[in-house]
Amino acid sequence: MTVYVDDMRASFGRMKMCHMIADTDDELCTMADKIGVARRWHQGDHFDIALTKRGAAVANGAVEITWRQAGCMIARRKATGNLGNPEDAVQWVRNRAAERLKPEEEKVP
Repeated sequence: MTVYVDDMRASFGRMKMCHMIADTDDELCTMADKIGVARRWHQGDHFDIALTKRGAAVANGAVEITWRQAGCMIARRKATGNLGNPEDAVQWVRNRAAERLKPEEEKVP
C-alpha cells in the first residue's frame, strides 16, 4: 500500500491541514481508518487532514512528499488513471504541458 502525505500547511480554523493521497481509494480509506479520520472528510481523490493526523499517517507508513508533487501526481492520475512516482511527477507535468503547446504536426502520437 502506498499512501502519501504532502507538506502543505493550509489554515482551517485553528488547525493546519495537508493532503493525503493514495494509489487507490481502498488504500486511502484504510489509512484514514487507521489514523482516525472520518470518511466524511474524503474529498473524492484525497483527504484533507490535520498535521496531527499527518504524523500518525507517517508513523503508519505514509510517504512524505511536497505539495507540488501531490498536485502533479493528482494531475497525472486524472490524465492517465495512475498516480505514478512522486520523484518524476513534476517533470511529467512539465513534459505534458510542453507537448500540449507544440504545433499539431510536431506532437508525438
